[in-house]
Amino acid sequence: MAGSGALLRRCPLLLPQNREGTVYEGFVTAQGRDFHIRILLPMDFQLKNARIECSWHLKKMLHGYRHILKQRLHSCPDLVSFMVELKTVLEIALKNTQDLHIPRPPEYYSCLVRDLEILGWNKVASVDTGLTAIKLKAEDSCGRQHVITLKLNAKYPTEPPDCLVDFPVQFAVTWVPQNSLTDLYNQFLAALESLKDFWDAMDEIDGKTWVLEPENPTRSATTRRIAIGNNVSVNVEVDPRHPNTLPECYFLGADHAVNPLRTKLNSNMHLWDPEISLLQNLKDLLEIDFPSRAVLEKNDFAQDCGICYAYRLDGATPDQVCDEPRCGQPFHQACLYEWLQGLPSSRQSFNVIFGECPYCNKVRTAKES
Repeated sequence: MAGSGALLRRCPLLLPQNREGTVYEGFVTAQGRDFHIRILLPMDFQLKNARIECSWHLKKMLHGYRHILKQRLHSCPDLVSFMVELKTVLEIALKNTQDLHIPRPPEYYSCLVRDLEILGWNKVASVDTGLTAIKLKAEDSCGRQHVITLKLNAKYPTEPPDCLVDFPVQFAVTWVPQNSLTDLYNQFLAALESLKDFWDAMDEIDGKTWVLEPENPTRSATTRRIAIGNNVSVNVEVDPRHPNTLPECYFLGADHAVNPLRTKLNSNMHLWDPEISLLQNLKDLLEIDFPSRAVLEKNDFAQDCGICYAYRLDGATPDQVCDEPRCGQPFHQACLYEWLQGLPSSRQSFNVIFGECPYCNKVRTAKES
């Protein structure tokens, strides 16, 4: 793999385990400590599809930084860059862990217990044994359950806790030394209500349509890939701050199936009505009814890849469909690219490859994932 020399310099204890350079195993070092790690890369070396296996100790250390590492996997150009980012995150995690073990003065505990009693123990979901991490639970006006995780440092309440929430937007806390957990909790409740319309829209989509991706959406997820028909879907990205406006829509499927939908969306855009639900607006603009969960099963329109014969491949679903109306076979992008790459008759222009569909011989293209 290109850059193996640079990787050896950065991480001398991380070594390739096969000739292809797709498996690396060894140790990552931070603050003089070594942590066992194993990295599995796909054949195209795309980091976003890499799998990382590590010791339980390292996994525990990085638990609160998973979303950051996932972003880094998608954005780093190569393994060397990612390992540099990983070591930086690990240094921060180690420092924060050390901060949690700083002895607390007696007034820290008395102040915290007093704040919890004033807030109400019925709002506490859990407290760790060291009284440094607390989970508070809340119910919004629509009955949805939410949790906020607070990580307190030794200077509480002079300094605010770090707050972890499952929100699609940043949760910014206003804090002065005179504040308490009740003040923070009230800010949490206000933030929940500010996101009510967004979650209403997403819950209606989840409850009334077949969502292909994500399979188990979190409260922070702003996109939904909604099934429209056989191998035809629309990826919708909703603005959480303005959920009643027209979302970003991206259609997936064969051209003959999605082109009419694009035309309808463009022609009917002026009909968008912020006074009615997002889902009803989509139905009106596209002039369709989405497949109902009450009538159809997911496998009625979600077919396996025609090359690997699986529905999910490294988390991806088949989103490439043959344009031949009599064929319409779906494929994973990675599978199709690898198939076309292996054909003697295929040709490539930059990162786009041209070749024949394995089912109907129609010429089609695939981009490198």
